[in-house]
Amino acid sequence: MTRYTPRPYQPAITRHIIDNPRCNVFAGMGVGKSPATLEAISTLLLLGEVQRVLIVAPKRVAVGTWPGEIATFRESFGHLTVAVAVGTDKERRAAIESSARIVTINYDNMVWLVENYGATWNFDMVVCDEATRNKSARFSFQTSKAGKKFLTGQGGKRAKALARVAFTRVTRFVNLTGTPAPNGLVDLWGICVFCDAGKRLGTTFTSYSHRWFRAVPGSDVKQQNIEPLPYADEQIRSAIKDITIAIEARDHFDLPPLIENHIKVELPPAARKLYKEMEKNLFIELAGKPIEAFTAGALTQKLLQLSSGAAYTDDKGSWELVHDGKIEALESVVEEAAGMPVLVFFHFKSDFARIMRAFPKAVHLGDDPNIIERWNAGKIQMLVAHPQSAGHGLSLQHGSNIMCYFSSNWNLEADLQAQERLGPTRQAQSGYKRPVFLHRLVGAGTIEETVVKRLKTKASVQDALMDAMKDRGFTP
Repeated sequence: MTRYTPRPYQPAITRHIIDNPRCNVFAGMGVGKSPATLEAISTLLLLGEVQRVLIVAPKRVAVGTWPGEIATFRESFGHLTVAVAVGTDKERRAAIESSARIVTINYDNMVWLVENYGATWNFDMVVCDEATRNKSARFSFQTSKAGKKFLTGQGGKRAKALARVAFTRVTRFVNLTGTPAPNGLVDLWGICVFCDAGKRLGTTFTSYSHRWFRAVPGSDVKQQNIEPLPYADEQIRSAIKDITIAIEARDHFDLPPLIENHIKVELPPAARKLYKEMEKNLFIELAGKPIEAFTAGALTQKLLQLSSGAAYTDDKGSWELVHDGKIEALESVVEEAAGMPVLVFFHFKSDFARIMRAFPKAVHLGDDPNIIERWNAGKIQMLVAHPQSAGHGLSLQHGSNIMCYFSSNWNLEADLQAQERLGPTRQAQSGYKRPVFLHRLVGAGTIEETVVKRLKTKASVQDALMDAMKDRGFTP
């Protein structure tokens, strides 16, 4: 058993949660926000400030990370009882109806939880881990003629379900995330509205967007893109600063360097011709099968598939090979690794199938915990994973310091979370001084170059937000 011994900055997180009943904790990956939050929960339960806590998190985190943190720091948190509301209906009900003071649940089960237990809700504190899962919230507050308040609006079903209880049954609400603005400042409303019902950023997303954003010139009227006005950054940050604390690993650890290497992959002439034809006409024939894009979003995905080397030919997952340029590039990465294991990220199932075909000894990161153990023991030479299944709580830094993106997509949050599984922060925490190598295979002259640039732009906006939130005068 071990005792929780906070790092110098962690008490600031704990105090922030205790002092601010509804707040944001923007803490970078790997800084230890979970035990710092458990310390706050433990204190609040001891003082009688709260009676029962619901922790909402991605499935893997709800099942493993939070119960695991309590088990790891048993001397400090052994008195905290926890139940996991994941699995079958019977298993979920058993957890909710148990006497456990803390219940963890995954976001996908939020609608079920509120529909079945909204009327008897008994959680007076909610912690949303990876709170950007609520960024799609678009509800609004209305009052009926009889004076009764109710919620209406569109947006994510999970966020709307949570909103049905968050403002009437919950006295304390904590947003935890290391990526508060993965798509820019536009994401902040859906997170922060749970803290103050829109007091700081507006009671509706429409009012938020009208106040601080404008339509991107030339964007589609039906699917309009917006960008922040020149004064938006400073005003938005100022508005939420009193309820927000930001902690980043780079400020507290001597991190090894992250060396990012973009490997341009030239498309063979035949593949280039197909790519250009798709880009221009929104239609190609591949192996006698028609491939058509009806929207800009669909076209983007088809072009990314062609850049990677294969394209789906129907809505059932069938695909046809276009080129093997990226497979050859990955072979070079593996060869240059000189025996060091490589973590490979893919985005399309066709990518995965081709990688596994070209590298028969590669292992797919699934739900089997033995795979992680084998990887960290150096027994797997290539581990293949989708970014969205390789984030949130996984520690893969013992197995290697080399990763490769076979293909890239627009999701910055998934991109960053996946990187940090063996990234600089994890390496530093484990005592490794070695640099981290990130190879990214990019189709030359394709939309993939734009995607990679856009990821960098999104990251710079988020970095600026985090920096602005740090100037709060907190001292350990």
